Amino acid sequence: MQKNNQSYVTQAEYKATIKRLEEFSRFTDSSIGIPFTKFSFGVESLIGLLPVVGDLAGLILSGYVLIEAQRLGVSKRVKSRIILNMLVDFVGGLIPFFGDIFDAMFKANTRNTRILKKHLTDKLTTNP
Repeated sequence: MQKNNQSYVTQAEYKATIKRLEEFSRFTDSSIGIPFTKFSFGVESLIGLLPVVGDLAGLILSGYVLIEAQRLGVSKRVKSRIILNMLVDFVGGLIPFFGDIFDAMFKANTRNTRILKKHLTDKLTTNP
């Protein structure tokens, strides 16, 4: 069933989407922990070690959150924030050496999942 931008998000869609995105974000941003520290990084940080190509691959991976946002018909403002985080992560990752550290700490997919989760929670609260 196609949705337009004015449609509501059901509780089941909300839960399923957020669960998928949280698993995706954990995998890409924090699936690998460093022993004896609280720091973790994900597969996207490893891929980002490849100059330029890795950063492009990370940008493409990050597009998954944007695709889910589009599918759910979120506002342009929310999608703009997601795109901004994707671009900051991409450009920051291009800087030799420091970009890899930045990429591991910025965690764009986790940020974008939080943005989308907040939007969906607010939407469900106002349209039960």
